[in-house]
Amino acid sequence: MTAKIKLALLGCGDVAHRDYLPEFHRVAAHAEIVAVCGRGRERARMTADKYGIPHVYTDYARMLAETDAEAVVNLTPMQMHYETNLAILQSGRHAYSEKPVAINAMQALHLRREAEARGLLMVCAPCVMAWPQVMLARRILESGEIGDVHSARGLGHGGVPPWTGFTSDPTPFFAAGGGPQRDMGVYPLHALTGLLGPARRVVAMSAVAQPTGFVVADGPFAGKHVPMEEHDTWLILLDHGDHVIASVEANNSVQGTQAAQLELFGLQGTIALDLIDGSAPVRVLSGGEWHEVPVPHERASGPDHILGVQHLIACLRNGEQPVLSIAHAAHVVEIIDAAAAAAKNGTAQWLTTTF
Repeated sequence: MTAKIKLALLGCGDVAHRDYLPEFHRVAAHAEIVAVCGRGRERARMTADKYGIPHVYTDYARMLAETDAEAVVNLTPMQMHYETNLAILQSGRHAYSEKPVAINAMQALHLRREAEARGLLMVCAPCVMAWPQVMLARRILESGEIGDVHSARGLGHGGVPPWTGFTSDPTPFFAAGGGPQRDMGVYPLHALTGLLGPARRVVAMSAVAQPTGFVVADGPFAGKHVPMEEHDTWLILLDHGDHVIASVEANNSVQGTQAAQLELFGLQGTIALDLIDGSAPVRVLSGGEWHEVPVPHERASGPDHILGVQHLIACLRNGEQPVLSIAHAAHVVEIIDAAAAAAKNGTAQWLTTTF
């Protein structure tokens, strides 16, 4: 029997307890968490006790120096991703990184070179291209049912703050290096580039709906003022080449929409799907009529982030290169950089990366 892959968990905040740890039982036959590191000892200890993790740290450098884990699941705030991912790789360990892998393309490309030079795997969230609804959409697209696609649209709405019921400090989402383009825009950007191919050119506009920020309304951080250091409203246009264009809205200025989060418009039909909820059926316009295609899915609802960790485990066990690659993640980060430059300068930005 093959030994379980040993993982260390870096970051035990809201995303860990909401999305990853409750679903870890689905990969427990092949992997185990042997160490956890959090900034607060009390929360790290609570996490270890709840999930039977033997070693607890508050200093990730010490954890990396002492743990026998083969890979690290990095769930730190996005502004820490470059620093922590680099430390993970330099410790000789494989990495799973929450999104975005870094806050700019220079950092992302450095991580790519570091991983390649050391022969290490980096699996990068969001794990959109491993989600069952996106894989189903790809099969429908490749079948030719909706014809050639020349236009597409993606939505990355993060909700208007303050977010009620959010138990962690929301500040990193709105601080420099955060923003909806990095928090929510990465979902449609990964999906569109994964399904339609890498982008070649970017045009964008951005605005600020809440320039003075907001005050947290409830929870442990109630009353805290959160400044708005990034623009909270983005429209990004992508030129994929071969007469294929797409648009992405990424914002914290929309309460809701009735539109699908991803739509692919073919000459003979349309594919519409929910990027976040993998249990929602994929809707297809074909032959002049809409019909629903059910999605085979293990989880009742919501984003299935554990599939990214599952992909890392499968790649380590089988010696495969990841679909959720650092190359793809670096390309998306370059798109976000290019969007910022395009919005500031009013000029189209050509991209240099691909995957």
